[in-house]
Amino acid sequence: MSHDDEESTARAEAWIRFAGDARVSDRLEAVYVMAREAIEARGPACWASGRCCNFEKTGHRLYCTGLEAAYTVVGLRARGRVEPTEVEIQEARRAGGCPLQVANLCGAHEIKPMGCRVYFCDRSAQDWQHELSERLMGEIRRVHEEFGIEYVYGEWRSLLSMLSGRG
Repeated sequence: MSHDDEESTARAEAWIRFAGDARVSDRLEAVYVMAREAIEARGPACWASGRCCNFEKTGHRLYCTGLEAAYTVVGLRARGRVEPTEVEIQEARRAGGCPLQVANLCGAHEIKPMGCRVYFCDRSAQDWQHELSERLMGEIRRVHEEFGIEYVYGEWRSLLSMLSGRG
């Protein structure tokens, strides 16, 4: 195993460990509650079309922190759901979408990262979603700092690949 692989493995295992710590997950969930409340106050339309999960067609990339990706993986496991395999992640990448999308729905809706929570296809949301995202990502950064968790902000599917089969 190369030095980079060893570092990636150690980083992924640390994120999984922290995501499983109730103190950390409680703080992360508190930030997600802030997101939900701010979004509910705005009332953007969600048509449950699944378009937002097709990154290539919508022309965006989903970014999150390693801790958020690990929180999703730990949450899937806790709910008795299977996390995506490396093959499924790569298939989703080739198709331009998310490996957790099931038909038009999110297979991890209640445990998805901040980027998924604040992005809406509704054009009226574009005026405020960037500011909300920046503010709440600052809160997520503070969670990392509070618990001494390495902060890595990366592309969603790449982070899922890094976590696949770990912990």
